[in-house]
Amino acid sequence: MTRTPSKPKAALWMAGWLSLMLVVVVAGREAMREVNVFQLMELRTVIGFCFLYPLIHRNGGFAMMRTQRLPQHIGRNLVHYGAQLGWFFALTLIPIGQVVAIEFTMPIWTAILAASFLGERMTSWKVVAIVLGVVGVVMIVRPATGEINPGQLIALCAAVGFGISVAMVKSLTRTEKTLTIIFWMLVVQSSAGILPALYTWQWPSAYSWIWIVLIAFCGTFSHYCMASAMLYADATIVVPMDFLRVPLTAAAGWLIYSERLDLFTVLGATLILFGNLLNLKAPAPLPVRVGT
Repeated sequence: MTRTPSKPKAALWMAGWLSLMLVVVVAGREAMREVNVFQLMELRTVIGFCFLYPLIHRNGGFAMMRTQRLPQHIGRNLVHYGAQLGWFFALTLIPIGQVVAIEFTMPIWTAILAASFLGERMTSWKVVAIVLGVVGVVMIVRPATGEINPGQLIALCAAVGFGISVAMVKSLTRTEKTLTIIFWMLVVQSSAGILPALYTWQWPSAYSWIWIVLIAFCGTFSHYCMASAMLYADATIVVPMDFLRVPLTAAAGWLIYSERLDLFTVLGATLILFGNLLNLKAPAPLPVRVGT
């Protein structure tokens, strides 16, 4: 499943991802005032499936969702499920701008994995981006001060999981349709979360239902946007296009929750974003060997 490479088309799909994920951040913070993370994740996947079904029906029904790569779908979605649990939980522990800033180490792990397992080139610019990202995370977390918040570590682990998930999505897009990838995401994650969700179940209030439905809609179709973007560009090009989410999320945290980011977080996020921008630099063409 390939398309002619196009950065503008990839950027357009990533703009959809960006907008939807901004809604998910605020909706997640609000929903988890009353709903635990396992219940939120289960409702997100079940309701998300309801939103996705019209697309499935229009594209030939469940018969068209068959796959020869079920183990890869299961592995990818179990990793992604764990990362999402950590991400939502971190939203309740640290400022949302800090969660997203740490999440932006995801391109570091994506670049490493894509180069190691997908054959994408590890250019000097990508190496510099990785180094800047690591330095940025150290500035945000500041382990030397002894003041590491558990939420920071949870957010960092979630970012690693997201990086693994994105690299696996890129691999899946080589043979699978975008709709198939999202279908199996919802099936696997709803199956993985049903028991812990039932064990901790409490009926949400009407207020919480509003945010849960928003999360289900935006969370489902944000992944459709991400998978579609990867049809037009490498994973290490697509993911850094998301860099605007850091300042926009920080602004939302300031406007809605009166959260302020300290200087170290701002500087660390700046280094991470600068490194991500370097990832957008087109690699030099490989030298052509002339046969003798």
